[in-house]
This record gives sequence, C-alpha cells and structure tokens, in this order.
Amino acid sequence: MPLSEQQIIRRKKLNQLRKLGINPYPSEEYIVNTTIKDIHKNFLKNKKVSIAGRLMRLRILGKASFGEIKDYTGYIQIYMNKKNLYADNIEKKYVYDIFFKKLLDIGDIIGIVGVLFKTNKKEITVYVQKLTLLSKSIRPLPQVKKDKNQKIYDSFSNVEKRYRMRYVDLIVNDDVKDTFLKRTYIIKEIRNFLDNKGYLEVDTPVLQPIPGGAIARPFITYHNTLGIPLYLRIANELYLKRLIIGGYHGVYEFSKNFRNEGMDRLHNPEFTVLELYVAYKDYYWMMDFTEKLIKFIFLEFYDQNSTDNSFKHPFSKISILDSIKEHTGFYIKKMNTDDLIEVCNKLQIKVDKKSSRSKIIENIFDEKCKYNYNNPTFITDFPIEMSPLTKRHRNEKNLSERFELIINGQEIANAYSELNDPIDQLDRLKKQMEIQKKDLDDDSIFIDKDFIRALEFGMPPTAGIGFGIDRLVMLLTKKKSIQEVIFFPQMRPDKKKL
Repeated sequence: MPLSEQQIIRRKKLNQLRKLGINPYPSEEYIVNTTIKDIHKNFLKNKKVSIAGRLMRLRILGKASFGEIKDYTGYIQIYMNKKNLYADNIEKKYVYDIFFKKLLDIGDIIGIVGVLFKTNKKEITVYVQKLTLLSKSIRPLPQVKKDKNQKIYDSFSNVEKRYRMRYVDLIVNDDVKDTFLKRTYIIKEIRNFLDNKGYLEVDTPVLQPIPGGAIARPFITYHNTLGIPLYLRIANELYLKRLIIGGYHGVYEFSKNFRNEGMDRLHNPEFTVLELYVAYKDYYWMMDFTEKLIKFIFLEFYDQNSTDNSFKHPFSKISILDSIKEHTGFYIKKMNTDDLIEVCNKLQIKVDKKSSRSKIIENIFDEKCKYNYNNPTFITDFPIEMSPLTKRHRNEKNLSERFELIINGQEIANAYSELNDPIDQLDRLKKQMEIQKKDLDDDSIFIDKDFIRALEFGMPPTAGIGFGIDRLVMLLTKKKSIQEVIFFPQMRPDKKKL
C-alpha cells in the first residue's frame, strides 16, 4: 500500500537510528522496578526509578523538554535536560539533539531511568537521566486532544475504526481498556462464586460432529483426516449433561459459542456463555441461585452505596403468557398458528406465515413485551413447544419449567428443569427438528442419538442455566453494544487502504 507522508518520515528515522548505532527493536530484557501507578501512590522525592511505556506527549523547549509516557497502570510526566540525558552506545553530544529531539516520535515505546520530583505546579515528574528506545512506532497514532481541564474534545471515536483497530482504541481511549479490565474482573468473580459452591469447571468440544443444544444455524468445517464435516458449537449443553450423567454433581463452563446468524448491537457470531448444571435441583432452585449470583456480582462490582436499587430487591416473576396478555391484551395460551398470525397482524408485527407457533410467540414477546422489563425479572413457564430440552411443567402439561432472566430489556440468562426422560426427549427432538427446518429453512438438521443413549443410562433431576456473559458485561459497564465488550468483534472485510 502507498505510504503516507508521516509513515515515510518515520521509516527514514528508523534508518537514521540504525546508522546512529541504535537498535530500534532490541532483544534484551529491560528491567522495570516500579509502575506509574505505584509512583503516584508512593511518591518519594529523589527516588530513582526505572520504568517503560509509550510516549504519548512531547513538548520540546530547546535545551529542556517535557513529555508524558503511559504504561499499563497510568500516565506520568517526564522531564529531559540536554546536560543530564544519556543513552547507551551513543555519544553524549548526540543524545538530546539528535536521538531525542529528531528521531523519537509520539507512539514510540521507551524505557527511562531517572529520579522523582514535583514541578512548581505540584505534578509528579520523572527527571530522565537515561533514555532507551524499546520499539519504534512507524505508524502515527491518532492524536487525542484535551482541554485545560483534561476533557477530551477530539478523539479516536469512529466506531468502525475502533473495532477494526482495537489495539489503537486501547492505546488512546482509556475507558475502553477499563471496560475490558472490568470484564475480566466480572468473569473472575463469577468463577470464584461457583468454585466456592464446589462446582467443577470443565471444557467441552468446540468442534462437534452434530450441532445441538439450541436452535441456530451453525458454522460448518471439514476434518480431512476423519473425512467428516464438523460444526462449531452453537451450545455446550448436551456435553455438560453427559458429565452430569457420568456422575459429577455440578459442572460449569465459560464457553465460546458460534452461530451463523445476523449481527446487531446484541448479537455477534462468536460470543461467550456461562453454562451451569447442578444435579438434584429444579428451575425454582435455579431462580433463587441466579438471583443470589447476580446480586453478588452487582454488590462486588458496584459501590455498596450505589443509587441503583433494582438489584437490591427481590426479582419480579411473571409467566410469558401473562406478560403477553399484560402488554398486548391477548391471552394466547390456546391459540393455534393461524390465530397467532392474526394477532401479529393486529399488533403490526411482521411474521413469516411459514413460521412455527413457537417462533411466532417468541416474536410477539420480543417485539411487545421484553423491552418493558428494566428491573431484573424472571419470565417463566414457556409453552412446551418453545422448550424441547425442558421438563413439562409439574402443574400444566402444555407448559415447561423454564425461565429467562430479563434486565434492561435484554435476555441475560435462560434456565430449565432439564428433561431427563429419554423417550420424551427423543420425541421432542424429532419435533424440534421439523420446527428448525421450517424456521431456518435448513435441511441439515440432526438428532444427537448419542445424547439420547446417554440419557437412557439415567440422568438425575437437574437444573441448568446459560448466562450471556457479553450481555452481562454490557449491563454492568453500561455499554449499549455487544461490540463494545468483545475485544475483536466480527466485521465486514475492510476495503479501505491500511
């Protein structure tokens, strides 16, 4: 690709550095004895420090200059004076006037050794005595500008560029880095919560001979040695249940799942789910457990004095049929497909006349009900045809023991009393296969016969749940798009010049 003027200039500087005897990409370990965060926390005048980071600002004032470097913990001001600046393998007379002033750029990664002091404005600063180039940046960073109050008014904010070049996004937009640090913390705390309950974290196959555990169009690949097609998993549910059958009491997995479907602010083809299965429990127990887990994460993540009270009260519960009645005026329990299509017409909901009854009910709830639930709410007791892996309700054979947790109008979790009757399960999977072919217009649908065989050996009563980790992180970091909480979301091919 043609190089920009700035790229050409920086490549010339690269060659000049080498002629000066400076390796712009040295191999040797650089010894760091502290972090910028620790310097600010434990400032001690005249303390000698060795730190490394990216040069983010530079103000040359003749024989003395100020700059700012950033490491993984924060920013600090640096001060350089021609008289006292040194560098390895460079004559003293070239260090400041040539190496520093002419050949360094914003974006370069440098190591500095110096002593701490405070300026007249009481800003903690490193008086640099020795300068080392650790990595030359040959592509300029976008410049983030701040006013005198440090408020950003010109930033790297184009959404498409930010997602495509997340590495640049992380360098120049500090709040982005904070979001992903919070994501890691959330997952860590969930893991601690489950481990403390005695549940076992496991791994299940990403490449599966049969896609199962959910209704979704899979990604297909091919194994050359085995000579068979394989599918990226759309869910790990059936494998985790196999482990319950095998004798484990409680198992969970943070699972990367893949669905070859649409993309929007709530959906990415690759996403993260936490699935948990516990033997001898039911969906009533799982509702209570889920509420405790969500409240635990909320209280761990937010200040105890948070003004958001929605997580501090008991979560609401309402059946999906009552929810639809409340928000549309229609009680659809005994309606057939034609009746439901007529309801959709009256509610101005677009629906494919070929859609299954379960798909139409799902559309009605998504369009007219879901977004009314901002505070945590359990939507319960789905019609049986919407839940092929779920036990029939103990009090109503046409309903299932299933709930979804909705927060801020988004599905955060989906849970069942797991169906463990192998004969009923096979019959329900056959019916699901017909529904899936109809709804997805896809004939490559299979029944996992090995899973049925596993059930025939006997699975204890089990409660299972899947949490959308990306959506949970969105909720807790107040982000409106799933792409904001995934490091590298899927994008259309970039046709622009690099």
